[in-house]
This record gives sequence, structure tokens and C-alpha cells, in this order.
Amino acid sequence: MAEPTLEEQIAIYQREFRDLDPQVEKVVSAVARLARRMNVAYDRHLADLGIGTAEFQVLKTLVVSGEPYHLSPGELAKDLGLTPAAMTHRIDRMVQAGLVTRERDESNRVRVIVGLTDPGREKWLAAMRMGAEFEESLLGDLSGDQRGALGDMLTLLLRRVEEAP
Repeated sequence: MAEPTLEEQIAIYQREFRDLDPQVEKVVSAVARLARRMNVAYDRHLADLGIGTAEFQVLKTLVVSGEPYHLSPGELAKDLGLTPAAMTHRIDRMVQAGLVTRERDESNRVRVIVGLTDPGREKWLAAMRMGAEFEESLLGDLSGDQRGALGDMLTLLLRRVEEAP
């Protein structure tokens, strides 16, 4: 069965739940559908580069940490919301792929440091380029003012969700 259009979905919901505000439901359902479809597109772009979302998240976290692009496995696990075992498995795969290094910290021989390699940084940059092209095509029909207004409105909604208990 094909997914109903947004309007059909709202009509079904209203039929079953008469107190539903169709304007609110349209916004929330559109944002949810857009997020799902964008994630599918991003996954496809990453697959074209030979990496998955899991690897991209590690690369992104290392880049965001700033130069020298080093973090401990524990710091990575915490930032990504993973267990240490899951992080170790992910790092193992990425070391084998040449995307990151895993070395002993010279100042503390017990501590391990995960570092971004040049090929890992290039994968991250390629993914960012692909994402930027996709996002530009997605918003291509909107003027600068419309993009700004949409960004402001979505940011307002995001803040409300993030600040909720």
C-alpha cells in the first residue's frame, strides 16, 4: 500500500481524531516526512562514497573537535551516544578502512587516541559537498528571504522541542 499524501493522511487522522488541528498536523507531518526522506538521500550519498552514517558521524565528530582532530574512544562514544563496545567495533572498521588511526597517547601510555587521517578528512569533505549540493537543490525554489524565514521558523520549533522536559 502506497503512503497516503499529506492531505490524505490528515483527513484520515481527522476522521479518527476529531480534535486534531489540521494546520498543526500538516506542519509536523511534513517536517517528519521531509526528515525521513532526507535521511534516505543522505544514506544514498554516503553509500556512493563507500561509508555509512555511522562512519560519517565519527568523521564529523573528529572534524568538529578541531585540529589536531583527535579524541579518545570514550569521548567519541559519549558524543555519539554509544557504548564503549559499540565504539570500539566502529573504530576497528574505520582503522581497517584507513579513515582513522588509533594510537597510544604519548603523555599517558594507557590512554588511546583516535585520529582523523587524510583519507578520512577527504571522505568527510566529499560527503559535505554532496550534502550541500542536495540541500541547495532541495531549497532551490526558495528565495533568500524565504530560506531565512523557513530557517527561523524551524529553529524556533527545534528550540521548543529541545527545551522540553
